[in-house]
Amino acid sequence: MRSSQSGTCSRQRPGASRFPWTLLALFVPGGLFGLGLYLMRGDSRFAWLAHPWEYPWEFWGIAVCGTIATAAGILDYRYHRSGRTAIGGPEHHSELVALAGGGVPLFVLMALASLLDRPTVLLLPILVVVLFTTVMICYDEFVFHRKRCGSYETMLHRLLVFGNGLAWLAWTHWCFVRDRIHG
Repeated sequence: MRSSQSGTCSRQRPGASRFPWTLLALFVPGGLFGLGLYLMRGDSRFAWLAHPWEYPWEFWGIAVCGTIATAAGILDYRYHRSGRTAIGGPEHHSELVALAGGGVPLFVLMALASLLDRPTVLLLPILVVVLFTTVMICYDEFVFHRKRCGSYETMLHRLLVFGNGLAWLAWTHWCFVRDRIHG
């Protein structure tokens, strides 16, 4: 519960310890993205990986926005672990569903779309997962964070959400629009 002086989010039971599933889920997309690029470095479609000056702008958008989002997620996790604030069971579950139940499947679908000659066959499933993820993020923000978090934690949440959103939009442009523009 929020203390009128603390401006923090809901408290977890004292002494309760959890495996850091949300932190793990936070690293899955970025880690798998890097691994995927490493594994594709010999593929002719990804020849640009050998020449950083040839990286498409979408790659830089993914890298910068994804890094900002991940850093904000780490800081939010550390903020909760610092003892200044903690999350309760329902909030933890909500965040885990958004990250692991939405973000990870979205990453897998986007990775597959990156490899297909006709990525549009995955557009509908991708949009369904994006909508699900958006609903889960909105639920978490409006139910657990809207009035209970201080300005620092709210800023971290916004950086996490918008950073990931912008990274996804850059990746979406690369998968579904780039070839249609550049032939």
